[in-house]
Amino acid sequence: MRLRPARATARITALFALVAALVSPLQQAAADPVAAERPVVAEPPDLCGSQCADILPPGENGSATLAEILAHRVLGTRPAHSSDQLGPYDALAAGQPSLTDEKLTDFFNDASFGVPADQVESVTRPRPDVTITRDRKTGVPHIQGTTREGTEFGAGYAAGQDRLWIIDLFRHIGRGQLTPFAGGAEANQGLEQEFWPQAPYTEKDLQDQIDRITASGERGRQAMADARAYLDGLNAYREQAKRNRVFPGEYVLTGHVDAITNIGEIEPFKLTDLISLTSVVGGLFGNGGGGEVRSALSLLAAQQKYGPAEGAKVWESFRMRNDPEAALTVHDGKRFPYAGKPDQARGTALPDPGSVTPEPLVHDRRGAAAKPAKDLVATTPRLKPLQGIHDNGVLPEGAFAKPRGMSNALLVSGERTASGNPVAVFGPQTGYFAPQLLMLQELQGPGISARGASFAGIGMYVQLGRGQDYAWSATSAAQDITDTYAVELCEPDGSAPTRDSTYYRREGACEPMEKLEQHNAWKPSLADSTAAGSYRMRVYRTAYGIVTHRATVGGEPVAYTSLRSTYRHEADSIVGFQLLNDPGYVKDAASFQRATQHIGYAFNWFYADARQAAYYNSGLNPVRAEGVDPSLPVRAERRYEWRDFDPGPNTSAYTPPEQHPRSVGQDYYISWNNKQALDYASAGFGNGSVHRGDLLDDRVAKLVERGGVTRASLTRAMADAAVADLRGEDVLPELLKVIRSGGPITDPQLMTAVQQLESWRDAGTRRRETSQGSRTYTHPEAVRIMDAWWPLLVKAQFEPGLGTELYDALRANLTVDESPSAGHGPTGAHAGSSFQFGWWSYVDKDLRQVLGEPVKGPLARTYCGGGDLAACRDTLLSTLKQAAARPATEVYPGDADCDPGDQWCAAAIIHRPVGGLTHDKINWQNRPTYQQVVEFPAHR
Repeated sequence: MRLRPARATARITALFALVAALVSPLQQAAADPVAAERPVVAEPPDLCGSQCADILPPGENGSATLAEILAHRVLGTRPAHSSDQLGPYDALAAGQPSLTDEKLTDFFNDASFGVPADQVESVTRPRPDVTITRDRKTGVPHIQGTTREGTEFGAGYAAGQDRLWIIDLFRHIGRGQLTPFAGGAEANQGLEQEFWPQAPYTEKDLQDQIDRITASGERGRQAMADARAYLDGLNAYREQAKRNRVFPGEYVLTGHVDAITNIGEIEPFKLTDLISLTSVVGGLFGNGGGGEVRSALSLLAAQQKYGPAEGAKVWESFRMRNDPEAALTVHDGKRFPYAGKPDQARGTALPDPGSVTPEPLVHDRRGAAAKPAKDLVATTPRLKPLQGIHDNGVLPEGAFAKPRGMSNALLVSGERTASGNPVAVFGPQTGYFAPQLLMLQELQGPGISARGASFAGIGMYVQLGRGQDYAWSATSAAQDITDTYAVELCEPDGSAPTRDSTYYRREGACEPMEKLEQHNAWKPSLADSTAAGSYRMRVYRTAYGIVTHRATVGGEPVAYTSLRSTYRHEADSIVGFQLLNDPGYVKDAASFQRATQHIGYAFNWFYADARQAAYYNSGLNPVRAEGVDPSLPVRAERRYEWRDFDPGPNTSAYTPPEQHPRSVGQDYYISWNNKQALDYASAGFGNGSVHRGDLLDDRVAKLVERGGVTRASLTRAMADAAVADLRGEDVLPELLKVIRSGGPITDPQLMTAVQQLESWRDAGTRRRETSQGSRTYTHPEAVRIMDAWWPLLVKAQFEPGLGTELYDALRANLTVDESPSAGHGPTGAHAGSSFQFGWWSYVDKDLRQVLGEPVKGPLARTYCGGGDLAACRDTLLSTLKQAAARPATEVYPGDADCDPGDQWCAAAIIHRPVGGLTHDKINWQNRPTYQQVVEFPAHR
């Protein structure tokens, strides 16, 4: 609603009064010292020729003072460059069909090196050997140093300018200390309880990791020197912003600094904080495997229903660890065997039925931790609009409830492009937050030359971006680098152990588990009204990892533990990123692959220069003992350990680079977290015949077949896939074929629904507006029917045959659906990324089996209608009738951001406010958060 003039004037007057009260005239001066002139340095070569572009919504500026937050909440204003990349990003959904190379900059930033003189917005010299130049259009920092230390100092300083609050927030998340820092909201409690058990460390553990990197060689020593300089810059800005009162207003709202007196502290950043930050990023995007206890429970359920042999066969068909119909990144027939099913499993430790209990994490709940309550703090009328802005947490509950296996990549080799040079469109899907977890920057200094995106707080190097004549990006690979062990419990006095015992047997000795604890207490603040409370988190650590469950195996008590190969190695990958930023090291595809071999997290890495496109899968892939099945828990005995396992530093033998999926010069590459290569086993369930990677593969294959691929045509392929409904494109044809296999449909409502679905199918099953800004899809009824139908048809298709217990056990391993409007799925609502996890392959294979069509890697049994086509048709029609009758208000029930029945809004992307600023909703698009479009015409 537009403010009436009198009311608006009153609010503006009050706002200006508040600003005057909060800052003195001297303190309103800019926090940054601005140089009179820039140092004279050689400009780095840029061989992209204005053919490199990128985008990262909502905007580069992720910092807002208290006055700016209040102005935003009262008047709707935003600081400069906080949202100027949101509009172009959003507009691609509608602009994609007519996109040309010349129009790319309407939707992306020019990612050339440097800033033209007439486009300079500001120049800052935080110390004599570095200059930070920001461009007028986006405010991206272009950091140029005459020394390496100065360059890194500037990177840290710029990170403080753009992301100080979120860096502080995520170091506390990594340390399991979010509630004392940001407040005791239930979502904050949930967030720290999700993360801390994945990477619980003592301060000594964190320092040990720094010491090992430093001692690893010259590159490691340089990396830690770079990190120290980066932190020096970050801390310099922190001190200066506090002194000049231009620090993020969230520090006032959460009670860390007093708005009037400026009394309070923004804690200094230290090297061990970087390990905590890296553990969060790595855990979210670079982990893989785990979940073997859930897998075991579903296997037991299958064996209980079908018997041991047949149950194992049924379970394996749903597991789909090496499905022959899966979309592949390396599709030239090369095989890379890893983590497959052994011919004869050894050491498997399945729990006794009904014996598994999760390890309790939270203890001694007090105050609001035991009984939720609010306690509003006293405040002035001027600050009242900001009260309780984080009552639901700094991040929505469940924002990171599942590991993030996201991001996509499309690359075409030069033989198939119009120019003869490779073309790439790629980037990570890291969710949508305000400010964003990533930030853009350009780094130029001795041994460093790159522009791109870096995770806030660990941006001493560009992690995804471009160099002088090459570009690179990554997708989450999620291959299995995490195993579950069953440790035998014991008591030191020789008495009989119980499932609660805290001693375990290793090499014949009864050893104590190490107890790690985190005590958290909080009090209410202006931002978070949650009443005072406290609790204690506790985990037990063994030589085989962190205890996650208790159970019995063969009647004997055990603890199940989770061991990740990158545990205690959170920041080792820093050397790989250092190499990617070094123009003296990366000169071609081979040197790129060598650089990414230093990255221990599970990622798919892609590369393009003027000559070659290439791919490499990174990760510390442990060499397992012969016969161990990595999909299930294994006994914690030396003969079943990883080869050469040393529990102290958590090291072992790892598969050599030549055994990792890799390729140079393949006709094209696609990745959307799909299977990497033949025999490279999928760590999760359901990676089969239908995967969102197919949305890319089908489109790029057609482009390559025609030839003459351009940046625009490859971007169009990505953008078209970004608005496609995977279920509609790849499963709906089979559904309709079964429905049309019988006689005429006499029910008018059913007939209308079928016709609407067929019309949508013929139009490409896209979820796209009729025109930009209409907020109405071109086939809204078909989309509504599909959203309502999918969970109904999956349940009716599979539960009768599987039985409720097995059906539920399989759903615990793989969610049924992940539609854009899913409010309770793995990604939460309004998250953009969709169709990664679901039962689409199961439905597709089962329907083709019913239809009598050829199926490679079929399910062990046929489920729809018990295998009878007519009965299957009846099942689909009955569930379709239910779906068609469900009104939009039930399918899209509404939430805090959307009215019931608003289909467009239910799927819309919302940048979740991590701080005090909010942003407009944008169209649903299933695409990278940060994205590059590159084509290098020349090479050094």
